[in-house]
Amino acid sequence: MKHNKLHIAVCAVAAALLSSCSDWFDISPKTDVKAEDLFETETGFQSALAGIYIGMTDQSAYGANFTFGQLDKMVQYYDRLPSNENDPAVIFQYDVENETYNSKSVLASMWAKSYNLIANTNNFLSWLDRNGERVIRQEQDRKMMRGEALALRGFLHFDLLRLWGPMYRSDSTALSIPYRVVADASRQPLLPANQVMTRIMADLSAARELMSYEKGTSLEESTRRFRLNYYAITALMARVCNFRGDKAEALAYADEVINDCGIGLMDNSRNDPALFGETLFALNIYEMSENYQSLWAVGPTFNTQLSCTQTKLDQIFETNGVGNNDMRARRNEAFLMYDDTNEAISRKYIKNDKEVLPLIRLSEMYYIMCESSPLDQAAEYINEVRQKRGISRTNDYTFTSNEQRLDALNLEYRKDFYAEGQYFHFLKLHEMTTFLNCPLTGGMTAEQYVFPLPDAEREYGWTDSMSGTTGSDSEEAQ
Repeated sequence: MKHNKLHIAVCAVAAALLSSCSDWFDISPKTDVKAEDLFETETGFQSALAGIYIGMTDQSAYGANFTFGQLDKMVQYYDRLPSNENDPAVIFQYDVENETYNSKSVLASMWAKSYNLIANTNNFLSWLDRNGERVIRQEQDRKMMRGEALALRGFLHFDLLRLWGPMYRSDSTALSIPYRVVADASRQPLLPANQVMTRIMADLSAARELMSYEKGTSLEESTRRFRLNYYAITALMARVCNFRGDKAEALAYADEVINDCGIGLMDNSRNDPALFGETLFALNIYEMSENYQSLWAVGPTFNTQLSCTQTKLDQIFETNGVGNNDMRARRNEAFLMYDDTNEAISRKYIKNDKEVLPLIRLSEMYYIMCESSPLDQAAEYINEVRQKRGISRTNDYTFTSNEQRLDALNLEYRKDFYAEGQYFHFLKLHEMTTFLNCPLTGGMTAEQYVFPLPDAEREYGWTDSMSGTTGSDSEEAQ
């Protein structure tokens, strides 16, 4: 497979670039010499950029915890608890170490790995500024590399903001995270969330402009879906604008993606359980079956927590009602069913010929159109997805209130993004106080939705707890 060969070709480079979480900012003379050699060739630049994508497949990042791992365990998609644990609410204990979910350490590793990737992205951009015009002959290739790197920086910061930032629609000026545009060890300030948002949009806008040469190129047969291509960046901007409540821009970006990207919604998943056919941006998980065998094990003996009972599956997908033919829950198409144990496990990362883990899918653009459109037009977008998924037109929505619209979106996000990590973000954005099978007696509050800074950052890290700007980070995004 082409992407496996790519992985083999650049794994040594990735290992050099993607340092451990604790020393990501160490820049020694020896490392500098290696970097100088690496960025003396166009192949070196290509390998370095590919190495960042490979780093994103780490299980501390999008290879598990930002997708089907920690975030989806929090929304109670799975029924098996860790050994010696009988209380699913323990996963929301962020301030103490425990021997079961151990969320405190998991969240710290997610934070550290994300900034590790951001540091390498900034280092890549720095070398592109230094050597790009001399080493990379084609201007379009330079634009592509810069565009992808800027988009990656925006993508990574946005997910950090969504998790460690405040309840944005209630308090967009609260301190949140640093926005790092330098690869050194300088301390950077925690910025108000809306300032972080401005920087994210600046990076994404610049990236989209650089990648505009791809506009009008169909993604249907494109290998560029494993990279942040023009339509993936546009979709990400729709996601960001929806997050900050900018309905007009969210609509414009989502509409462009739907109409121009060249792919459409799927109506079955038998041969494509991860729905790559409608994926705008995905990661390639090298040797997925081998690397995920402890996470997505095929029964009859499960070695994983990532299964659910038939009862929960029926609840999530409403299979005893409107979802009785929903492709997202079909036996042996979307899920493997084990009648002897009454368990089900998603096929997304078990039988997946392209070894794909989706990060942005087309269906989200329809949901954004539904959320941002005038109420009398909103239902058509969510109904289109539901019809493709196998739900009868007789069950189409008609909205007469925003509460009805939000309830419908809640159900569809829960179904469509099972094992992809997006549902937690939806719940937080809309400040939902509860959800299906929520284990918290008092419901969800900012205490559960806003992740605390890791101890290392508060005690001796490189984050400045005071708001403001520093000399190195006050400069505009590269």
